[in-house]
Amino acid sequence: MRRSGKQRKAELQLKRAVKRGDVAPPEAQPRRKNFRRPPKLGHSLDARLLADDASRAARKLQSQFVKLDPDFLETTKHLAATLPLTRPISADVCVLVVDHVQSGNDLVNDQLNVPRRPKWKYTMSKDDVDANEQGYFRRWMIQTDAIVERWYNQNNQPVVSGIDLGSASPSVPDTAVQDKMPCPPTHFERNLEVWRQLWRVTEISQILLCLLDSRCPPLHFPSSLESYLASRKAKVILVLTKVDIAGPERAEAWTAYLQKRHPGLPIVQVEAYQQKVGEQGRPVYESHLPLPFRERLVNAMRQVHEEMLIPPERVRSVEAKLKRWNPPVKREIDWNGLLHAHGKKVGSVVGGAAMPKGKGKEDTADDAQEPEQEGSDNEGQLEWQEPEFLTVGLIGQPNVGKSSLLNALFGIHKVRASRTPGKVLCGILPISRVSAIPFCIHQIGQLLPLETILGLTHPLANNAPVEDKRTWRDGKQPSLKDNKTHWTATEIMTAYANKKGWVTAKAGRPDIHRAGNAMLRLVAEGKIAWAFWPPGTDLTTVGSSGGNGIWLIRDADQHAQELDEDDEGGSGDETDEVESPDEGNDDDGDKDENLTGEEEEHQDADFKSVTVGRFGVLAIDD
Repeated sequence: MRRSGKQRKAELQLKRAVKRGDVAPPEAQPRRKNFRRPPKLGHSLDARLLADDASRAARKLQSQFVKLDPDFLETTKHLAATLPLTRPISADVCVLVVDHVQSGNDLVNDQLNVPRRPKWKYTMSKDDVDANEQGYFRRWMIQTDAIVERWYNQNNQPVVSGIDLGSASPSVPDTAVQDKMPCPPTHFERNLEVWRQLWRVTEISQILLCLLDSRCPPLHFPSSLESYLASRKAKVILVLTKVDIAGPERAEAWTAYLQKRHPGLPIVQVEAYQQKVGEQGRPVYESHLPLPFRERLVNAMRQVHEEMLIPPERVRSVEAKLKRWNPPVKREIDWNGLLHAHGKKVGSVVGGAAMPKGKGKEDTADDAQEPEQEGSDNEGQLEWQEPEFLTVGLIGQPNVGKSSLLNALFGIHKVRASRTPGKVLCGILPISRVSAIPFCIHQIGQLLPLETILGLTHPLANNAPVEDKRTWRDGKQPSLKDNKTHWTATEIMTAYANKKGWVTAKAGRPDIHRAGNAMLRLVAEGKIAWAFWPPGTDLTTVGSSGGNGIWLIRDADQHAQELDEDDEGGSGDETDEVESPDEGNDDDGDKDENLTGEEEEHQDADFKSVTVGRFGVLAIDD
């Protein structure tokens, strides 16, 4: 109970009087027992311990990436303020250039690979398995870092517009004469625990759903992942997510492109949201998989399952092997029940989290193990039994839609899907850990007319022209300068900060860091809809015109309403899978080390949470 100033003063005077002996000390009051309310549902000690364990597990699986060089940050910050963005945007940017996605170097593509789990056996101890994996992963990172460094140095040769390069540094390009952004370093996952999750899912799954964002599918299915999955026993189905954002035309074009590039792999399109009316009449979007999309997905899994029940050619050619052969999956699956099941019934139809092993299977987990389970007539060996469940696994990069698809399949909230997982541009890096925000806005500005989408006013338009009071002779007055407005990335961030009224706490200047962060989230959450066309698309046939880049123009009123929902705090922090008061502490050090110059003013800013937008439910924190 909070005491007033008078009460505290009276207590202090009484204490002094007792100390002087003027007043007898008051009688000691019996101590009251602390009254504890019964814990609320889910707030018991066991529930808290489980939440703490889940929080520690979530922190253990946090992605780790290489830190950006301070010189790169300073260079891109300067260029973002000086390099004008190309306006109008060329129509050619609508077509994805695969070379950009695959690093543009065939040699690098061949050398980069997905780390593979070292061979192990059940007779090995946990420490031995962990030591093998740690040692292998360290060697893989050293090798990959060397490849990426060579690629980075080759692509960052000094590119200048002037002819006098005597003053330019031989190692760092001179920003005064450089006419384009430097090539950013390639980021790859440096946390072994994340790769272990991929290893485990691909080991225990019999059918793998590989989720690809329909806005830019090749980014989420590189050749390294394709070759890795080809070496596994599970059958792969490519699932194009977020087709409601990309639109049916682009989704069909990407489906045809992937079928040509990856023949033999089933490709399924899904969308995973439905619109409802929320508070104050605003639209609310929740996970939902419409029946036509559910049917396509279930039919694709059914077809793959039927193929797995057919013996391979090398078994069919030998009668003895054919008699002993058993399918590696459960024979009978209630596909109709799975199609119409909802809630907990889906779990009872699909089965458990790990693939049960049939009796008589060898006690080994080598990658070289035969994919088919062949029985044996040897006396004393246990008879093989088919697995109890069909195990289906989902893999995909962050923000591709795994959790939303699971929630839509189950029909209930099974997995938490956060508002922004987040990742920048095509969904790879967490926004909260991106320090090169000017560079990112410059890259986005080359593809999207942000000033038009956000309705921005150029910062120079607010400055009144200075009156020329000089006297000129007839015919000597200089001609008016070209007043055509050019946009830079910094000017776009400044204009957006002015529109929102965001200023820094110390200097009172436009908070461009917060504005850039908010724009990255608008792109990541789908409030600014965008999508590429597949390589080789004839823009004249699809009716794509220049000026808008990859922007998908929606209904103007609805688009304006969705962007206005972000007014109160456009740069809220993303929510993690498991909330914890100290969960973000691990990232603070990395983020503070990357802040330079004016950005240090913004790190103490109070960023409020943002209302979930149109496609916010599809943004997953994996």
